[in-house]
Amino acid sequence: MISVDGFDLKILAALQDDGRLTNQQLADIAGLSASQCSRRRMRLEQDRVISGYHADLASEALGFNVIAFIHITLATHSPDNAKRFRALVNRVDDIQEAYSLTGDADYLLKAVLRDLKSLSDIVNNVLMPHQSVAHVRSSIVLDRLKETQKLPLTSRR
Repeated sequence: MISVDGFDLKILAALQDDGRLTNQQLADIAGLSASQCSRRRMRLEQDRVISGYHADLASEALGFNVIAFIHITLATHSPDNAKRFRALVNRVDDIQEAYSLTGDADYLLKAVLRDLKSLSDIVNNVLMPHQSVAHVRSSIVLDRLKETQKLPLTSRR
């Protein structure tokens, strides 16, 4: 774990809200000079505390109207089978997130798709036929209650 102080936390929290903030804007928020903020930001980037910057795209505005969570159970639990499945997941652009799990399913995938036909295609033509996969179960998101990439830098409940 990287050591961060209160100034770093203020900088990180501000950048989570708006990654385009200038060093002067960060300085005003954190109570430091712009040059100090610049040095701190560079250190946080070099230490990979800040792993990158990106634009958040509105999926529905671009025609991606279906979010599905797909539970996968592997056919066998061997390193080679897991490696083949991971390679498959990395080839499929519709899969945004993939997690290895404990419990009934081996993996949980989050897929963002244009429509239900696209979900059917990924389940029936990509996942089910793959030699590493034994069972597939999907759930379609009806409504998003919360969506964030922000880390809870300050605990508020």
